[in-house]
Amino acid sequence: MTRQPIAAPLAGATAAGLALILSLPAAASIPPPPSAAELAQQGEDPAWAITEALTTEIGPRQAGTEAEAAARRWAVKRLTDMGFHNVREEPYMMPTWVRGEEAASLVGPFHPQKLAIAALGNSGSTGPNGIEGEIAYFASFDALVAAPDHLVAGKIVFIDHQMEPAQDGSGYGQYGRGRFQGPNVAAKKGAVAIVIRSIGTDSHRNPHTGVTTFEEGVKPIPAGAIANPDADLLVRQWQRTLSMRTKETYLGYTPEPLRMKLLLTPKQLGEQVSGNVIAEVPGSDPAASPVIVACHLDSWDLGTGAIDDAAGCGIITAAAKHVMTAGQMAGGQPRRTIRILWAGAEEVGVFGGKAYFDAHGKEKHAVALESDFGADRVWRVQFKLPESAADLEKRVSAAVAPFGVVTGHDEAHGGADVGALVEAGTPAVDLGQDGTRYFDVHHTPDDTLDKVDPAQLRQNVTVWAATLAILANSSDSELP
Repeated sequence: MTRQPIAAPLAGATAAGLALILSLPAAASIPPPPSAAELAQQGEDPAWAITEALTTEIGPRQAGTEAEAAARRWAVKRLTDMGFHNVREEPYMMPTWVRGEEAASLVGPFHPQKLAIAALGNSGSTGPNGIEGEIAYFASFDALVAAPDHLVAGKIVFIDHQMEPAQDGSGYGQYGRGRFQGPNVAAKKGAVAIVIRSIGTDSHRNPHTGVTTFEEGVKPIPAGAIANPDADLLVRQWQRTLSMRTKETYLGYTPEPLRMKLLLTPKQLGEQVSGNVIAEVPGSDPAASPVIVACHLDSWDLGTGAIDDAAGCGIITAAAKHVMTAGQMAGGQPRRTIRILWAGAEEVGVFGGKAYFDAHGKEKHAVALESDFGADRVWRVQFKLPESAADLEKRVSAAVAPFGVVTGHDEAHGGADVGALVEAGTPAVDLGQDGTRYFDVHHTPDDTLDKVDPAQLRQNVTVWAATLAILANSSDSELP
């Protein structure tokens, strides 16, 4: 992708435009977007500034490590310097896994070839000498589930599942089962290890990591993901061995099976400190329940976590900052408090979201939103609001429509870090981003700042700020 300029003006909801929104009664129409002249007067884009600085000054932020602790300290200072209130860390303990050496090769029956591999979070270890074994090929996760144990026991399982790009990212849930559940299923069937085709839509030689889980009582086996081109190579070799097997069996020979050598030496460090970082824009009505906006501060360790999820933190924070500034320009503040949650440890099991719910789940929240799907433009808004908020939905839809955002018909879910709140009954709004290219870089070494398009990032902030201004000014008759 072509590199974008570092500095760029905010293209969207300016402080002046938001001041107009905040000054309107709840049922009033939304003013038009600000003019190009207004946009040209804007200075630094806070969303870009946060994304750039977090990836430059901290970089990878794997949960439970010193890097994540440094990110929390960085976040507290940054949010405080931006003028937010009640900025604080809320620490908690979590089990922590770190990767070690990683290597894989196809070693027979053809000439050995190395594979680009990354261990999955919570993977077991092969030990320092690695292991070698016959590959048991399965076209999909469902095929592995259906397989009799004797076809799996003692072998290295390979799951071949080719995810296709989709604007809403809907393939992730379907194909992701190979990563989420595949290692546990393979372990229960007696596999010595499992390797999956990366859950990604790119054709680069970058493996996609991500967390997997094992049931209590199931011993973790080595589990890794190989890059898509290397998965293609493995499949071609597998198909060739099948052809050879058919031919040689007919001639009375027993051909060699496809074999892999695997080295993965991750470690479990036990319980380590992680934490959430929280900041607020105080509302004018202390009795009104707050609006919560979330992102996650942690990232995987392969890249610098730019799209996942430094950009999300930049988006929600910039939007809240613009609403705060607009309120000050209008001589006041939004009616409801806006609570910003930079959650820790989302990637490895949503520990931050769980910790927030444990600490604050009994508090009433007016509505929950989350940005955790990269930095490309918002194209759809969806709602899960009470019937009393029908007019509120119309106002939000009208406010974001000028920026190319359509209203969807599915129910909003809120996102991983606010998922427990939404499941417990908190209303939600989803500002859905274009995910067509998201899974090209998701959980890979390619998740770096150059993949963030500043123009699309600014469109996110525009849509988020307009939405947040309306929600934060909503009445009790619309939201609880």
